[in-house]
Amino acid sequence: MEFKHKSVLLEETIEELKIKPDGIYVDGTLGGGGHSYEICKRLGAKGRLIGIDQDEDAICAAGKRLEEFSDKVTIVRSNYSNMKQVLQDLEIEQVDGILLDLGVSSFQLDTPERGFTYRSEDAPLDMRMDKRQKLTARDIVNEYSEMDLFRIIRDYGEDRFAKNIAKHIVNARQEKPIETTGELNRIISGAIPMKVQVTGGHPSKRTYQAIRIELNHELEVLQDNLDDMIDLLAPEGRMCIITFHSLEDRIVKSNFKKNENPCTCPSSFPVCVCNKKSKGMVVTRKPILPSQEELEYNSRSKSAKLRVFEKGNLK
Repeated sequence: MEFKHKSVLLEETIEELKIKPDGIYVDGTLGGGGHSYEICKRLGAKGRLIGIDQDEDAICAAGKRLEEFSDKVTIVRSNYSNMKQVLQDLEIEQVDGILLDLGVSSFQLDTPERGFTYRSEDAPLDMRMDKRQKLTARDIVNEYSEMDLFRIIRDYGEDRFAKNIAKHIVNARQEKPIETTGELNRIISGAIPMKVQVTGGHPSKRTYQAIRIELNHELEVLQDNLDDMIDLLAPEGRMCIITFHSLEDRIVKSNFKKNENPCTCPSSFPVCVCNKKSKGMVVTRKPILPSQEELEYNSRSKSAKLRVFEKGNLK
């Protein structure tokens, strides 16, 4: 299947990156290369783009899409958590912009055998962003304790029926292992009142989100690496991050605010004594949202939020 992905908030992201023709930019979630293609179009002879993705299909697709810019593009199969090392290996100390598009790609959702979507009835429970990883969604569903299932569905899926869903999963797998998305869908549906299902969207949506986040360590990777990525920015360099649910957005918002104002002194202190210096400023006091036009042609953009941080001229 061809790798297809509609780049969300494309024009807004490119505008906020403030691309310099001779700049160096990193797309930490390369995907199909949609955002990167627009970055490359704006680069001059000395400009450079580093594309990082852990998905083999994305690497292949982006390589083809960016082929005309091969003289200025370097693609690395890795997780963006390794960005600092990737740049060190390329002997790059600072970059002018970093982009993260944290959503699951359209290709991943539309390829049933990847197991990301609850809309397929007979797909294997996989959900791995990086297929080199051994652990799959099937392992989580069949091997996690009821308490751990409850925890991830509650915390990562924010589902008020998490306890009942976990209980139903554990009961069902005692009969036979849960193998497919269809089997899991029916179990989840049986754990949620029908009157809620009528008005609350697909009953599996939150549980699938929770399992995917747990499996791919999505929130830990984001939380643990934002500071390092800001440190990689050159003065006036910008980081643009597109999130798709409240958990991600909360992490980004909090981190950007902390990097703008890291002072931990009590408000009663007349002067700062902690000596923690600001790394820059939050450009987006409120997140940038998709336009009405984009919402009409790409329904998957409806939960997207773009936040931007600009590195200061640190002395």
